[in-house]
Amino acid sequence: MSGTPRERLELELVHVNVASTAGAYTVGSASFFRYILRLGELGLPLSIADQEAVDVLSAVPHALGSEQDVSYVSGRGWRVVPAQGDLDWPVLEATPGRLHSALERARHLLWTHAARFQVSAGEIAAIEEELDAVYGVLMRAEAAGVAVNISYVA
Repeated sequence: MSGTPRERLELELVHVNVASTAGAYTVGSASFFRYILRLGELGLPLSIADQEAVDVLSAVPHALGSEQDVSYVSGRGWRVVPAQGDLDWPVLEATPGRLHSALERARHLLWTHAARFQVSAGEIAAIEEELDAVYGVLMRAEAAGVAVNISYVA
């Protein structure tokens, strides 16, 4: 992972939370955040379907961000829900299938362009492990017929 030591430290302090009433998981991999959630910032040429997937993942809000930092956007099968009170935080709410589809497209793009961005084998292995755990949460949510919420904290 490139960048200054400070940038690397800041990225390592990122946690992505995926939750539903059927289960939850916290991703602790900075590589997952950088190469999956922030894939849109890498400047890749994208098909329309890939861009839709990247849009979903790019919309995941910072849980502790100010109200001005939260984009109130939505798309097919997902929306950003603002904090509902002082003890709440904004989340991206999505159908399990929509989030799974977005993650699969991001995974494919990562594999296709990993060498271009010098993603190490260790980073890819960490991302794959995190994706497997997130897919488990999505399967349980799909079986229960409930939406999933996702946000991150840095």
